[in-house]
Amino acid sequence: MFMKKNIKIYAAALLSVAMTCSACDKDFLELKPKGTQLEGNFYQNQTEVFQGLVSVYDVVQWGTSGGYTMKMPLLSTASDDCYAGGSDASDQPSWVAWDNFTLDPYRGPQTGLWQKSYTGIYRANLILSKIDAVANLDAAFKTRTIAEAKTLRAYFYFDLVRYFGRVPLITSAIPTAELYSQPQVEPAAIYAQIEKDLTEARNDLPAKTNFSMDGTEKGRLTKSAATALLAKAILYQNITTRMAEAAALFNEVNTTAGYKLLPNYGDIFNPDNQYNEESILEIPHSNLAAWGDWGWVNGGEGNVAVQFVGPADYNGATYSNGWGFCPITESLAAALTGDPRFEHTIIDGKAMKAAGATYNARYQNTDYFIRKYAPLKAKRSAVGTPELNWPINEIEIRLADTYLMEAEALVRGGGNAARAKELLDAVRGRVGLGSVPATLDNIFNERRLELATEGHRFFDLVRSGQANTVLGPSGFKTGKHEVLPIPQQEIDVTNGVLKQNNY
Repeated sequence: MFMKKNIKIYAAALLSVAMTCSACDKDFLELKPKGTQLEGNFYQNQTEVFQGLVSVYDVVQWGTSGGYTMKMPLLSTASDDCYAGGSDASDQPSWVAWDNFTLDPYRGPQTGLWQKSYTGIYRANLILSKIDAVANLDAAFKTRTIAEAKTLRAYFYFDLVRYFGRVPLITSAIPTAELYSQPQVEPAAIYAQIEKDLTEARNDLPAKTNFSMDGTEKGRLTKSAATALLAKAILYQNITTRMAEAAALFNEVNTTAGYKLLPNYGDIFNPDNQYNEESILEIPHSNLAAWGDWGWVNGGEGNVAVQFVGPADYNGATYSNGWGFCPITESLAAALTGDPRFEHTIIDGKAMKAAGATYNARYQNTDYFIRKYAPLKAKRSAVGTPELNWPINEIEIRLADTYLMEAEALVRGGGNAARAKELLDAVRGRVGLGSVPATLDNIFNERRLELATEGHRFFDLVRSGQANTVLGPSGFKTGKHEVLPIPQQEIDVTNGVLKQNNY
């Protein structure tokens, strides 16, 4: 989704009222601070507006704001796909807390997730508030920039409402003093804003898909990405009478944009095959910035998720040394046994050992590891700190995902049953599996197998009402663990204006 190659781009990172300007080669998002410039003196021309837009995009790839909060592995840990792992239970206590649902207002990943999304929203609001006052903007540039900023704001709010439920709704650049008096609103209001932003924006975004864009455009938002987000936001609200609306939007993405299921399932996650014909929303990472400062990584930059999930102290062919987080659960390994997607989803540690490789078993070890985003020896960075510089993208929405969501919406809304079956069969047929009835149980089961470790499972369990049954043995409690606690420091700084979730 969010990367621009083969072009020199200048980026701006906005922090409070200061703006940090930066320059980078090739990567649409990588930021290297060069100096500071006051916000009041910025946004004077088209170049500076574009820098501001890049600063909004930049937040999407953050994974270490307020601790280690990398989206895909962290959400996999919250589900029944993975355990927390690491060296021991005290290695990353926030991950362990979500893994076994011992969260509280002080313990868990909530601080980083809250800070990330509201930083992105702040930056989007800022550019939207400034753009009308900038003289001599090209009309097409202005229209597209507004559409991208609104889509990114919707993206961040979609994360917030799923993570926390009731959150403050801020849609303008407000003075810092007013940040501490913003009340929470009901999820319905957040979803309404998400839908408004995406409905207004999507037709002003390029119809091109990422895979068909030229080298200077790959990774920027498209109409298809915004449409898929809009359809997903409607689906997640669980309103039966709106399922036909969601299905129609998914169908638009699935049939009019030129996306295709790749013939070889494993090619989806090949880092040499970025922005492929199946990828709709993709989070980029590169090693061009050569991150090397472990203090800065907690500002959000770098790609340490790949390092996290590899086998610890690994020595052998194919992979590089990892840290042993997110070991695959026995239940996922069992579910995928005999499925052609197993080898592309799971690294079988016992088989590696039998072939001569070695690694150290760590906390919650199962001898099964995430394959889709594993640290590949061939991709280990030769610049900066290698652990921070894995050039392996994360695919957040892809065609098989939207196929299965369209099928789900059709079944839930009493729509075209034959079309739902066609979509389910297409996902299964790609890997050589036979037809099954298009029931909700079969669709959700297929989502688990097809999208395993990609960060969808926890929210699928919550929105389908299966979380208590599946995650109850791990400590999940209905009416509590569907959302995270509000970070206690946010409640404290607002003097109680923010109200805690049921924790």
